[in-house]
Amino acid sequence: MRAFIFPGQGSQKVGMGAELAAASEAARDVFGEVDEALKQKLSVLMREGPEEELTLTENAQAAIMANAIATVRVLERDFGVSVFEAANCVAGHSLGEYTALASIGAFSLADAARLLKLRGQAMQAAVPVGEGTMAVLLGADIDQARALAAAAAQGEVCEVANDNDPSQVVLSGHTAAIERAVALTKEHGIKRGMILNVSAPFHSSLMAPAAERMAEALSQTPPAALALPLYANVTAAPVTDAEEERALLVEQVTGRVRWRESVLAMRAGGVEHFVELGGKVVGPMVGRIDREAQVTSLVTMQDLEAFAKQVLG
Repeated sequence: MRAFIFPGQGSQKVGMGAELAAASEAARDVFGEVDEALKQKLSVLMREGPEEELTLTENAQAAIMANAIATVRVLERDFGVSVFEAANCVAGHSLGEYTALASIGAFSLADAARLLKLRGQAMQAAVPVGEGTMAVLLGADIDQARALAAAAAQGEVCEVANDNDPSQVVLSGHTAAIERAVALTKEHGIKRGMILNVSAPFHSSLMAPAAERMAEALSQTPPAALALPLYANVTAAPVTDAEEERALLVEQVTGRVRWRESVLAMRAGGVEHFVELGGKVVGPMVGRIDREAQVTSLVTMQDLEAFAKQVLG
């Protein structure tokens, strides 16, 4: 069995998608459709920068999705391999869950772009700049991270935001609490803690105002039927019901990204091959979660051609 997986924020970089756009009309069509949906030349920003503008949450989320869906469309139109033929299920890391839904037709490309633009704006607006942040813990498992978060909170928010793999957990919350957590890492047997260069405390309870805005938006633009099972971030379990997934997307804004558990659940469900489209971020995490899993990253035309030959024989 094979899972198609999609990256989250942090995988953006200037020049993303440029090679695909130069080589494929399918990719150019995707970027043009996203530009039109957003009434913004996002494709130019992706290709030329500046980096600081591309990194803004409201731009990065839609850009990462657009790049991954362009990869999907090139695989389908140029190499004759559809998601439905090649994958048994899909999953995405944080915003990548929207990409996964778009890849199986549960969201149109335009709707996914507009929802992610709003999601980025809502998350940024939820907490005043400087009041919240995130930190990555290296050499920490989930139990160590939870204990550290509890010790550092001291009446403020300090929560596990991302359980990425057995050696990497991300905390989110009030800036002072996150700084205390980083200072306490050694006492909790954790190798290292680093404050992340992010503009808000994503996937924490501080994002409640953003969750309310997304609940309203998703009530107006709900996902359609899911043609393949999707492993949801907040439950690490397969979802096939569109209404259930709508609720989980709202919960995801404040909830933990259970990526490690999701990969283990997919493995338990029979997935042997994980294919990351549009990045090389979540694939390496899979390799750290289960060394026996086969992992492929599809970024370039050469990557896509080689994968198509493998699938089509």
